[in-house]
Amino acid sequence: MLKRIKIEDIIDSALQAGQTVMKIYQKDFTVEYKDDTSPLTEADIKANEIICQALTKLYPNIPILSEENKSIEYSQRKDWEYYWCIDPIDGTKEFIKKNDEFTINIALIGKETPLIGVVYAPALNELYYAKQGEGAFRRVLSAKCEVLREERLPLHVNDKPTEELAVVASKSHLSDETKAFIDNLALNTEHLTLTSRGSSLKLCMVATGEADIYPRLAPTMEWDTAAADAIVREAGKMSYQFESNNPMVYNKENLLNPWFVVR
Repeated sequence: MLKRIKIEDIIDSALQAGQTVMKIYQKDFTVEYKDDTSPLTEADIKANEIICQALTKLYPNIPILSEENKSIEYSQRKDWEYYWCIDPIDGTKEFIKKNDEFTINIALIGKETPLIGVVYAPALNELYYAKQGEGAFRRVLSAKCEVLREERLPLHVNDKPTEELAVVASKSHLSDETKAFIDNLALNTEHLTLTSRGSSLKLCMVATGEADIYPRLAPTMEWDTAAADAIVREAGKMSYQFESNNPMVYNKENLLNPWFVVR
């Protein structure tokens, strides 16, 4: 199955969604609130439609789990061998604030493992992607989505974490537990720098080597992390469950992620 899937097809789906999203982003838009009080914009809905239609046309036999159509029972999901896990707009709060730090996330999950990941930040003209066994990459794009530069990840490796440690954490969801974890890290290094970023760009920063560690001791959902997790793994890093220190797994009965640390 993995050999059949062309990563450029998935990238094209993300780019198409990104073009539509940016048209909405650059004008005034309305915000609705879902039952769980999380925000929803026209961009979430449009991007979801574009990606789901493209993937269904390309790979009609692979089911789709998306933040915007997440009510598929586990009794049905548990037998999936492969499926797409999508967050059409990761970082809706960043989108609403217009700080550019939102992404379009598309992942292919095989059993419990992210095998393909595409993370596109259209307002930043950055795209990250990975396919299991083929490495992880970052593309710097023009406003017309032309590739200006492509780089294999990681870009940097920190050989002296006890001297300097770069930490990235959530911009909109920094919990007290995460703060305490970071304070503890500071005891074991001479100099700690903390960067706040939105969306799955935090995982991408670990993949590039711009950050050494990303602790998330607060709630997230599987679609928030799946795509960037594939990129992290192909860059030679890992997303670990906080309690067990085992790698993150997907398509659980409860789609809520455990606390985790990416390093």
